[in-house]
Amino acid sequence: MSEWREYILEELTDNFDAIRVPVKQRDRRRGPYPYYGASGVVDHIDDFLFDGEYLLISEDGENLRTRNTPIAFLASGKFWVNNHAHIVRGNSRADTRFLNYALSQVDVSGYLTGSTMPKLTQANMNRIPLVAPPLAEQRAIVRVLGTLDDKIELNRRMNETLEAMARALFRSWFVDFEPVRAKMEGRWRPGESLPGLPAHLHPLFPDRLVPSELGDIPEGWEVQDYGDAVEVIGGGTPKTSVPGYWDGEIPWFSVVDAPEDSDVWVLDTAKQVTRLGVENSSTRILPTGTTIISARGTVGRIALVGVPMAMNQSCYGLRSAISPEGVYCYYSVRQIVTLLQQRSHGSVFDTITRRTLDSLRVVGPPAGVVEAFERQALPPLERIRQQLVESRALRAQRDALLPELVSGRLRVGQIGHSLETLD
Repeated sequence: MSEWREYILEELTDNFDAIRVPVKQRDRRRGPYPYYGASGVVDHIDDFLFDGEYLLISEDGENLRTRNTPIAFLASGKFWVNNHAHIVRGNSRADTRFLNYALSQVDVSGYLTGSTMPKLTQANMNRIPLVAPPLAEQRAIVRVLGTLDDKIELNRRMNETLEAMARALFRSWFVDFEPVRAKMEGRWRPGESLPGLPAHLHPLFPDRLVPSELGDIPEGWEVQDYGDAVEVIGGGTPKTSVPGYWDGEIPWFSVVDAPEDSDVWVLDTAKQVTRLGVENSSTRILPTGTTIISARGTVGRIALVGVPMAMNQSCYGLRSAISPEGVYCYYSVRQIVTLLQQRSHGSVFDTITRRTLDSLRVVGPPAGVVEAFERQALPPLERIRQQLVESRALRAQRDALLPELVSGRLRVGQIGHSLETLD
């Protein structure tokens, strides 16, 4: 440890705060470049101030106290920054990514000002102490932690692609009726294949659309009340005053646990309940493949249950008899949210009730078409679930290594070769 020493952040960084320029929302023009604020990207605009890799550090906001999201994060490529985030880069003594990892372990509460709105001034930020090794060892540490982060990011991008494939297939079959239109317009003939539709599935689709109250739909399909097409399951909350109901082995879903759209599945929840808690409340165990939709509070968040779990009373669980794997039901619920948003003229709707679901009229496809869709769409969604499990394990490994490596308690040479198997 003799080569490790304590610095203040100012001794390790070049500061670029003077270049920051805030742009009022009314003056922004949409474009390809991220527009960063105190906690990440807040918009995309048509110009950039920075090009390269920099470290952004929150200047103000309650997150400086709560740290629900990182207070320091990397920004790469071309981007713009407003005046709510400091922008620095490692100098000749420091690797920028090492600084990012190191700051994640630092308590900055003593450097904040402002009782109502916390603020980290540039002067106070510069005084934050960091212990750092020589640059070569910093970079070795970054390689170890970066290998894990890069694999997590690769999984995230792959999940986005896989989910987009499944979503596009659902839209093609059940929203745009593309296989039917291809037959109608002479773009398909017997013996040929349609994009995304193996030849043996062609007979499932008719060759014409017929009028309905919802517009033209495939012949033989029907319009139905959505409430008749699904089983609606309610949730509940075990009494918080009974310790024996909580910190158990059963995940308990609330809206804060909703995944990003591209992740689809919910595997972990912030809180867990016991079986005794389930038995003594109105919540129920939802089987894998159930779709959860948040119905109050933050409305319209959706998740596909990846492991059996319970949920609170602000959500509904939805299952469909013709969707045994739950994939069709999941995407149909996403389409329902779109319909509800259209009814609200794009605004956020306040609540979803059973009456809301009963009032919706939707197109009901034959069970054979749904079964075929699930055979096509389930493999990419299962791959997403596998990669979420893998990323969870990678994050746990990174989170265990990070404080040990950036403090010097663990040296890179002591880790071994387990990370070399990641690809």
